Amino acid sequence: MKTLIIVTHPSIETSRVNAAWLQELRKHSDITVHELYTAYPDGHIDVAKEQQLIEAHDRIIFQYPLYWYSTPTLLKKWMDSVLQYGWAYGPDGSKTAGKAFGAAISTYGSEASYQPTGANRYTLEEILRPIEATTHFIGGQYLPHFALSDVSNLTDERLAQSTTDYIRHIRTVEPLVAV
Repeated sequence: MKTLIIVTHPSIETSRVNAAWLQELRKHSDITVHELYTAYPDGHIDVAKEQQLIEAHDRIIFQYPLYWYSTPTLLKKWMDSVLQYGWAYGPDGSKTAGKAFGAAISTYGSEASYQPTGANRYTLEEILRPIEATTHFIGGQYLPHFALSDVSNLTDERLAQSTTDYIRHIRTVEPLVAV
């Protein structure tokens, strides 16, 4: 199974979590790492190149820090540009059909804050519904997310464990079955 990780962090050089994950990902030859802010510092996306990357992989993971309950702006722009009618959806749009899509996110808030009674009032599953809905719309299979929360209180040990857990997640997670 060929896996593509689309890393979207606007300041990866100051990141602790996403940078550690990125460093670990680069050690694995079966995982392709693609950093959007490095590839497109000007924000101009090469749609054909991005579509070729998607076509060449079975599993696509969007890795990013959660920003205001959403993705960083460049990932949203990527989705708007790359997942085109006639390519990803529509009568002749089948290039993403059957591919597995998921998210790997880091959050400043604690796990408890992402509960109906927590400060954020919504679970991460609920917050990630746009990724899930997009995946289903383009004929993909949605993978359960991977998350590391409470990053401001993160120990070195917990960060190291998360990198191991992340690689295991990428390789073993199975798509959610639609009901």
